[in-house]
Order: sequence, then structure tokens, then C-alpha cells
Amino acid sequence: MPHTDKKHITRKPHWLKVKLPSGNNFQKIRHIVREKHLHTICTSGACPNMGECWVEGTATFMILGNICTRSCKFCNVATGRPLPPDPDEPLRVAESIKLMGVKHAVITSVDRDDLPDLGVGIWVETIHQVRELNPGITMETLIPDFQAKTEILDRIIEAAPEVVSHNLETVRRLTKKVRIQAKYDRSLFVLQYLKENGIRRTKSGIMLGLGETDEDVLETLEDLRRVKTDIVTIGQYLQPNPDLLPVKEYVHPDKFAYFEKVARRMGFRHVESGPLVRSSYHAHKHIL
Repeated sequence: MPHTDKKHITRKPHWLKVKLPSGNNFQKIRHIVREKHLHTICTSGACPNMGECWVEGTATFMILGNICTRSCKFCNVATGRPLPPDPDEPLRVAESIKLMGVKHAVITSVDRDDLPDLGVGIWVETIHQVRELNPGITMETLIPDFQAKTEILDRIIEAAPEVVSHNLETVRRLTKKVRIQAKYDRSLFVLQYLKENGIRRTKSGIMLGLGETDEDVLETLEDLRRVKTDIVTIGQYLQPNPDLLPVKEYVHPDKFAYFEKVARRMGFRHVESGPLVRSSYHAHKHIL
């Protein structure tokens, strides 16, 4: 995949332009998030789809605070020493989802390598509270790797969210550069373990534009299918701030369309591939 020179990288192409968020539903969601003192990956991760999703009345909640114990070079979430978990957070998330009236909820979290249980206790309690206050709701949980500890993964499996997602984020060759404390094969193990132990729909996502080749991407898709991942998302990496990795290439929409066709031929149940796609984009469709 050819790299665009630095001179042209500074200006985003027209296909990456998005409308500024507005509208009554957007204001409603923002008010609920602020009133309940919640964190969303929409804001913490500087997601380009925040306006579209919030106008539709959906949001991806980020639990266990907004400070991560890892320092991935693509992520806009703050890194440092997190505060202790808030035992009231699961209820506040559940209440907010009820106020928003969403039928399919997406929940993610920062990494909490500082905690003995790596945060899974709050995860499980959040899932239970969301279900208790929102009968009939379906849920996607976008989880960390939990250091691939099976006794912790088992607790997520027992809670049985309809979709469990864990992102590879990038190709094998670039993992050490992009996800410093993560491991490519460990993430594949997590996805395989989830699938082999009762999770019906597993999901993962990758970003393009970090210097990967077509062959790298195809290898990654093949690896995900090898561990029977059901759903894959492919989107454009956008540098959230100057301290993070620069964009090597703005990948053309035609390339995303190509990878979508290839992924579908490989047997993925659902594929989202496009410049503005993020892991929770159109998440409600992934339950079908």
C-alpha cells in the first residue's frame, strides 16, 4: 500500500469530512452523560461519528473511569494512575441507558491492570444492572484483553452479553509500535477462547493508515477467521492529538470496499468497512 507524502497528509480528504453534531437528541444525550457523570468513548476517544450516533440516541459507554493503565500510541484516552473503581457506576450506566431509551447498548472500558481482578467485577455488575433496568435490551461489550486470564474471561462468558468484542486494532507487524503493552497473539487467543466457550458472536476491529500493506491486512483477516471471529470492522486511523502516531496514509474508500468484499468472502457474518467506521459503528446491526 503506497504511502502519501507528508505534505499531503496534513489535509484530510473530502470523504473524511463529517457534520458537526447538533439537534435535540444530541443535546439530550450530552445532558444525560454529564448529569450522570459518565464517560463515553465517543468523547474520550474523539470519535468522528459522535454526532451521527448521538443524534440517533446511541452512545458507547466507557466504564472504570477515563484513565487507562496502558499507553497505546493511537488512543486519545488519558494514561496514568486511575482512581479506584466507583461502585455506583454500573447503576448510573443502567439508568442512563434507560433514559436514552436505547434497545442495544455498547459498553467498553479502559484497561485496569492496576486492579487484582483487572476490573471484571465492575464489568459484570454493569451488565447485570443494565439488564435489570432495561428488560429485553441486547448488549455488546468491547473488552480489554484481561491479560488473557481465562478465569477472568470466564466471568464475561457467564454474564453472556450478546456480542463480545476485542479489537486487534492493527496488523501483526505493527502491533508492538501501536499497542505497546498488548500482544497480537494474545488478542487472538482471547477471541478464540470466547468463541470456544459459549459466546455466540465475537467481534474485532482494525484501523488502516498506520503503514500496513494489503498483505498485512489480508493476513489479519485470515487470522480473525481462523479463530472464528464473526464480525469485523475496518476503519481509518485518525491522529487524535500531535503526541500520538501520525497518519501514514488516508486510505481511499475503494480500498475499504475491496477489503469488505474480501472479508465477506472469507465468511465473516457481518463486515463494516469504511473511512469513518469505528468498532461500535452500526453496532445494533451486528446482533441480527
